[in-house]
Amino acid sequence: MFVTQAYAQAATGAAAAPTGGMTDILVQLAPILLLVVIFYMLIFRPQQKRVKAQQAMLGAIRRGDTVVTTGGIVGKVTKAVDGEDLEVEIATGVKVKLVRGMISDVRSKAEPVNDNKPA
Repeated sequence: MFVTQAYAQAATGAAAAPTGGMTDILVQLAPILLLVVIFYMLIFRPQQKRVKAQQAMLGAIRRGDTVVTTGGIVGKVTKAVDGEDLEVEIATGVKVKLVRGMISDVRSKAEPVNDNKPA
């Protein structure tokens, strides 16, 4: 008496026609996957390229290069060893020691200095 026609039809129709579970999941996940691909292509990949270029620039610093620090100070590298520290002359007779990671730009590359050249 309390059973309506809608309940009766749903009960008989559910057993006859199963729903497509896997296709429903794929349709729901497709926009999320599309957003992940877009974020990767527009944000993460260019950022990785910039970081790689910055690391290559910092590794190629040598004596005689004109550099700009992250604080905006421009100076000439007077001592560059393979470690983290650089010695930069920011004015005549004024030398400061900087961490290599604090260099934001290399303005001009100098010719390689030959220390073994006889004077």
